[in-house]
Amino acid sequence: MMNDTAQKEIDWLYSTQFYGIKLGLDNVQRLLSELKLPSAGQKFIHVAGTNGKGSTCAFMHSILKAGGINAGLFTSPHLIHFGERIRDSQGMITSEEIAAGVVRLRERVAGWDPHPTFFELTLALALEWFAQRGNPWVVLETGLGGRLDATNAVTPAVSVITPIGWDHMDMLGDTLEKIASEKAGIIKPGVPVVTMRQEAEAMEVISRVAAERGASLTIVETAWHEEAGLAGPHQRWNAAMAVAALRAAGFSFDEEVISRGLREVQWPARFQKVGGCIIDGAHNIDAARVLAQTWSEQFPGEKAEVIFGAVAGKDTAAVLRELAPIAGCWHFTSFESPRALPPDTLHDIWKGLGLASCPVATHARVAEALKAMKAEARVLISGSLYLAGEALALLENKSAVFERSAQ
Repeated sequence: MMNDTAQKEIDWLYSTQFYGIKLGLDNVQRLLSELKLPSAGQKFIHVAGTNGKGSTCAFMHSILKAGGINAGLFTSPHLIHFGERIRDSQGMITSEEIAAGVVRLRERVAGWDPHPTFFELTLALALEWFAQRGNPWVVLETGLGGRLDATNAVTPAVSVITPIGWDHMDMLGDTLEKIASEKAGIIKPGVPVVTMRQEAEAMEVISRVAAERGASLTIVETAWHEEAGLAGPHQRWNAAMAVAALRAAGFSFDEEVISRGLREVQWPARFQKVGGCIIDGAHNIDAARVLAQTWSEQFPGEKAEVIFGAVAGKDTAAVLRELAPIAGCWHFTSFESPRALPPDTLHDIWKGLGLASCPVATHARVAEALKAMKAEARVLISGSLYLAGEALALLENKSAVFERSAQ
């Protein structure tokens, strides 16, 4: 169990979520400059995109581990506890290390106006830990967008842009071209870029920005030729991007190392099978479409008992529409997030679609929804990574260490 002092510092870090999400680099550049971060000589692979960012990062990190390199990995959000966001090949940052780092950051930013955000502080905490660990390489996932995301304060050895689609339109723009412009903002002068074939509007933006900045562009044209450790044909594309990115970074791992890394990857809540349930944090239209395709591939002809929850600000109607063909019954639920939509609101959104009717139930809590499942039911839990994390904690008996987060 965490001691009271460590808990107090971690609680303070979570309290900075009330400062909200503020896109921009001034504060984080000041913070990293004062902390003399990142560590001299450390190299980064920077990943942006709408879908597949986390999986692509996980594939790269797993290959590096298979190749004997103790690389750092920075991702968000966490599913069960904060430490998942900051790790290397040997393990996650500990609660005591988090607390000690937060104490230093808290003293550093006292009186700052504007105050650093939760994500900016988390990035600084991660970079400090990676420096202390001496990680020669770090795989760095953007939080939101790219151009103004705090991670863009770091100059990488390679930039990676995964599939771009419709998400966070309120902050990134209402056209695919605008969203792609924000994602392509991670492209740095002379730094190689790796992507896969995108929608025409997004591809044009990436190609143009890469050319303007003198960045060589690799476009992955074929999926990885073997099954990877994550289910679904889209994951073989993510695997192929991971391999291409590592090659662009100068690695020349042999086929056996690459295959082992791709097979042994661990990345929860991506079509993960736990306790008779499938957990997938699909939370936008493209992710839901891929989830439905993967379900039909894995369980042909079978319908799912869907436990579904979503946060405000998403195109929930579009997600429900994509999942409808595989849903035999809906179980709408709330979960431990201040942004969670009420179950009755989800039910209203579903009714408003006017699709073929199917049984619907509402539950105040995820635990109630899980208890309502019949032993023989084929259960899918989806709609939000925050929901996926809470469900995973319940199914793996880790509720005592579950940490609610708004970001």
